[in-house]
Amino acid sequence: ASSTGYQSAASSTGDQSAASSTGYQSAASSTGYQSAASSTGYRSAASSTGEESIAAVFGRDAKAKGIVGNWIVLTERDINWHILEVKAFLVDGKKVKADTFYKLVAGKAVAA
Repeated sequence: ASSTGYQSAASSTGDQSAASSTGYQSAASSTGYQSAASSTGYRSAASSTGEESIAAVFGRDAKAKGIVGNWIVLTERDINWHILEVKAFLVDGKKVKADTFYKLVAGKAVAA
């Protein structure tokens, strides 16, 4: 599933499914084993609730979340949209909590 545009949303359900969104405050959500959600817009969000899944955000001020065992990929950009850093984090339930949105600030995952 994919969506483009202001406050757009994409969701997918099923094993190895994918959801992708782009646009201001857009959202992507995936459910299912080994699924993926990615979002590229300003203040966008991605979440993944299936086992062994990933949620990735590439826009400025974007946030991602997942369940324990999933990975989130966060991107930090400056006001001119230049990429400052990209990092992946395992949602372990301790350092990175489940069902909590995170964004990348100064190279660290920070609850959004």
